[in-house]
Amino acid sequence: MDLAVDNLAEARSLLADHPVVDGHNDLPWALRAQVRYDLDRLDIAADQTGRLHTDIPRLRAGGVGAQFWSVFVRSDYTGDEAVSATLEQIDVVGQLLARYPGDLVRALTADDMEAARADGRIASLMGAEGGHSINNSLATLRALYALGVRYMTLTHNDNNDWADSATDQPRVGGLSAFGREVVREMNRIGMLVDLSHVAATTMRDALDTSVAPVVFSHSSARAVCDHPRNVPDDILERLPANGGVAMATFVPKFILPAAVAWTAAADENMKAHGLHPLDTTEAGMKVQRAFAAANPQPMATASTVADHLDHMREAAGVDHIGIGGDFDGTAFTPAGLDDVAGYPNLVAELLRRGWSKPDLAKLTWQNAVRVLRDAESVARDLGSVHGPSNATLESLDAV
Repeated sequence: MDLAVDNLAEARSLLADHPVVDGHNDLPWALRAQVRYDLDRLDIAADQTGRLHTDIPRLRAGGVGAQFWSVFVRSDYTGDEAVSATLEQIDVVGQLLARYPGDLVRALTADDMEAARADGRIASLMGAEGGHSINNSLATLRALYALGVRYMTLTHNDNNDWADSATDQPRVGGLSAFGREVVREMNRIGMLVDLSHVAATTMRDALDTSVAPVVFSHSSARAVCDHPRNVPDDILERLPANGGVAMATFVPKFILPAAVAWTAAADENMKAHGLHPLDTTEAGMKVQRAFAAANPQPMATASTVADHLDHMREAAGVDHIGIGGDFDGTAFTPAGLDDVAGYPNLVAELLRRGWSKPDLAKLTWQNAVRVLRDAESVARDLGSVHGPSNATLESLDAV
């Protein structure tokens, strides 16, 4: 057996014991966009290669033991429309759990994640992607938690009224007073503060405010690929004191410098065809494939992701890194990480680079479970001394 094959076999063996906790998968939005949640038309019990990055056979092949399903809605959804669409996303995750109980099981706590692993099922958690989903309401935030949402990304691609996004013009300079109250209330109820998508100023304000560990559900290292969606070294270096975890993403434009300009051109081509750049329906993918055929794509690989993880381990420490692929939320993926079956290829590459099995177990499973457990502990302490906050945007930000 050659070294590459040997590494892959070793990777699969490791994942059998310490499966992947993936921080971010946009399957619910893909089901909304493609079939409006009609699961009879898109049955993930069967291989859906060519339509989705995700299905149960490939989750199993990839060694996935827990998945944060993103209950994302685009940031051009605002107000009550954003809240309603988020509820629909939460509902389809419930439909998936009811439809595939032998493979997927709801997880609300770290103990639930461990129980699912022991039972051979995939722990299914939820993360809301973008603070616009709560429509400036702390009561709505608490309602999402009650429905099972265990992290909220403070922004998506656009600013909201209380937090600046990485890919928008600065508005409040990081977090506003209400934004800091959102973070405190998330700490109090046990919802993880997700800092993917937010501006570096927002990251720093959140770290200054949060008394619980934070996560980056799908962000890589800015020092390796200088994209605003990635995490600067000074933030990575603060994670040990905070206890948080940065979960490396696979999106080519965030990990491969040569792909940044190429993806910007692909986005403009989508707009020229009257399509949103994030459109991953068949119509959208047809336009993307035609563009890629005419303009060969710079190709990221599992090695590209490993470069980010090497740097993130050096900057933050091995106890503060994880994996968040962003499958079904991107039109393009790296070679070898084409879909959710690809995680063994990444682990094999890290083994080739000399990562130890104990360090890989932290990367794939242990760090993510620990960060949720720690957030639960903080919430128990805070909940014993603080009741729900009824603060409003108007009362704190004087808008």
